[in-house]
Amino acid sequence: MNTYIDCWISVATALFAQALAGEPQLAESLPKPMGAGARSFVTTLTGDEAGNFSVVLDATIFEAPLMGDGADQKAGWAELLREVADAAAGELLAKTSKKCRVEEFKETGAPSQISRAFQLKSSSGTWTIAVRDEVRAVQSSEARPNEARPKDAPAVTESASPSPPVSSATGISPAIELLLDVELEAALRFGCREMPLGEILDLGPGDVVELDRHIADPVDLIVGDKIVARGEVVLVNGNFGLRITEVATPRMRLESIRCLF
Repeated sequence: MNTYIDCWISVATALFAQALAGEPQLAESLPKPMGAGARSFVTTLTGDEAGNFSVVLDATIFEAPLMGDGADQKAGWAELLREVADAAAGELLAKTSKKCRVEEFKETGAPSQISRAFQLKSSSGTWTIAVRDEVRAVQSSEARPNEARPKDAPAVTESASPSPPVSSATGISPAIELLLDVELEAALRFGCREMPLGEILDLGPGDVVELDRHIADPVDLIVGDKIVARGEVVLVNGNFGLRITEVATPRMRLESIRCLF
């Protein structure tokens, strides 16, 4: 069964593994009280699945080396959780064709109840992550309130601000259609590794550079400096190709265009 929380767990496992030193595993555990300093973030989703999805982080997790650059750990975790929320919505669309998007993401007070709790394990330590899942599938009548309305029900008032015009042929606004012919360079990233300049200068034919990704892990499709999709490497008529298995949300893919200008 593919629900938003299923996709969130899948995406969080992959992205946490990239963000933390070591090989973290999102292993389910029994809930336990969070200590002082725990922080909570809530994602509000709208669309075919809608509701709030809250994530509570153990305070000690902010001591873990996130991204490995000594950056602001608390701000980095907020950005990472927002990326997980967006990517989970994209994976839900890819797996079930259900469209939902992140309407709001903010830090908030910890929820009174939680749905699931996990232990995030890596070489740096073990931390607790708790979630409260209030995301539910929206019925078609809820998504289109003007349809099948009882005769005695009040009419729905149209917003005073008109929606942006949308092309009837493509379902895309004219502003976005202007960008559809823009040519962008796409690249595959199999992995990466930081090396001292001395080691790079010493490289020669026959040397092997080990990357930070297992051979069975998906590769990234990069446009600009954004990951827009992941997938498996295949051969197409003697050339390398990519079979897509995960796709980022349309908003994140458009960010790739914006970063080039």
